[in-house]
Amino acid sequence: MRVLVVGGGGREHAICWKLAQSPDVTELYCAPGNAGIAQIAKCVNIKATDVDGMVNWAKDNAMEFVVVAPDDPLALGMVDALEAAGIPAFGPRANAAIIEASKAFSKELMKKYHIPTAGYETFTDLDKALAYIEAQGAPIVVKADGLALGKGVVVASTVDEAKTAAREMMADKKFGESGSTVVIEECMTGPEVTVLAFADGEHVSTMPASQDHKRAYDGNKGPNTGGMGAISPPPQYTPEIAKRCVDEIFLPTIQALKAEGRPFHGVIYFGLMLTPSGPRVVEYNARFGDPECQAVLSLLDSDLLEIFLACREGTLDKLDIRWKGQSACCLVLASGGYPLDYKKGYPISGLEEAGKSAVVFHAGTAQQDGQTVTSGGRVLGVTALGGTLEEAIANAYTAAKPISFTDMHFRTDIGRAF
Repeated sequence: MRVLVVGGGGREHAICWKLAQSPDVTELYCAPGNAGIAQIAKCVNIKATDVDGMVNWAKDNAMEFVVVAPDDPLALGMVDALEAAGIPAFGPRANAAIIEASKAFSKELMKKYHIPTAGYETFTDLDKALAYIEAQGAPIVVKADGLALGKGVVVASTVDEAKTAAREMMADKKFGESGSTVVIEECMTGPEVTVLAFADGEHVSTMPASQDHKRAYDGNKGPNTGGMGAISPPPQYTPEIAKRCVDEIFLPTIQALKAEGRPFHGVIYFGLMLTPSGPRVVEYNARFGDPECQAVLSLLDSDLLEIFLACREGTLDKLDIRWKGQSACCLVLASGGYPLDYKKGYPISGLEEAGKSAVVFHAGTAQQDGQTVTSGGRVLGVTALGGTLEEAIANAYTAAKPISFTDMHFRTDIGRAF
């Protein structure tokens, strides 16, 4: 089968890496891809958000299956456009991807179907938002309604900080139109975990839980990033909590979307807070998380293409999806200055040596004059397995030692800072 993967980050490298292991994938393409993906797939220079360009290329090159991995093209309706052109695609249609594209929509859905989440209000008027923050006090959470590259959430410890966040989103348009509407929530407490799940519109099959580390610096300090590393599975996600989540959150969410005429086919991301009163939803994503995807897919012991096809065809319940009984750690090596200003184009050394003991997923890399260079904020995701979580963490850090590039930055406490 001729397969195209849409996207060019660490998540897409992990998806391509796993799809390349399927005997049914005869040719693998990725658009736009990156320097690491180019080693296992043919890269095509089309922006992930170019819906028409992607559909036309897929038609002209007889793609038999397209995997739409990032949030933006899903929200823009790329799956709808591919299917309309007669090309089978993996991922939710736009009317289901709205569960990520609009936080206001997802909060209303949870309220309507009694899915546990934080108390909240939605605002389009800045003055009303500021008055609400003043009345509620801090800590409090301010979220841009739309997509903001994983950075549109501010957990404010003071009223002034929350007001500044609201002003930046609504008046200063820090995230463009994504911040025209904001959701202001109560601040929940407890460990945060992620559960990714395959969904076929009716059934869900959960993957091992994972835990992302969003803050830029050790000790969970500094600005929010797209993720500085991930582990799977985290110790806090017990079988008892897992059962509650399936019964109270996962299945009710899929059933709610189906009831609303928005059946969800693809990967759904449940961001959860394990509060003293039980698990609650922090957020939904309509796709694999990054870097959680790298850790979790490293544990998959089944054919990913077979799973993707089952999600599309509504036969997920017929599959026996197998997972390795190990732990995984993905350590992100980032550009100095990320998530704020950073420079690109620095040569990367040590990749071959690191690849002997771990899988090095490329996130922000490019080929320049015959060598691999940095081209993004998050550059690499060094992903290793172990019999225990401590072993996996140690293996990832050991594997990363030979890698070097100018101003390379990483956290030293992935998997240990809860």
